[in-house]
Amino acid sequence: MTADRPTLGTISPLIPAGEDVSAAIAFYEQQLGFRAIHQEGNPVRMAIVERDSAVLFLVQNGDRMVAEGTSLRIQVNGIEQLYQEFQAKGGQAIHPNGHLETKPWGPKEFAILDLAGVCITFYEFPTSE
Repeated sequence: MTADRPTLGTISPLIPAGEDVSAAIAFYEQQLGFRAIHQEGNPVRMAIVERDSAVLFLVQNGDRMVAEGTSLRIQVNGIEQLYQEFQAKGGQAIHPNGHLETKPWGPKEFAILDLAGVCITFYEFPTSE
């Protein structure tokens, strides 16, 4: 690989957060372990939340169809521990059809639904030992 070849870095998607971005921030902090690192507006119209290398931009958007049509995948190291962490918080965020399982295409994964209806899948590929 040459030094002048462009490379892509992490992705920071814009997530429709519903009308109440403050409620979305609370959900991401309390249920998913993210922390808010930036907020704009009064009331809040946009916020940036992060957990480790995952950074999400929560934007005010009350269109439920947009939220329910939005999904993303986040790679995880320690998927079973993360799943247990979310279960210990009551498991309300876990998608009814998205419990932890190994998929035919290889990764072990589970999905959550946020307050607005956005689906986030957390996944981990098995390591070769």
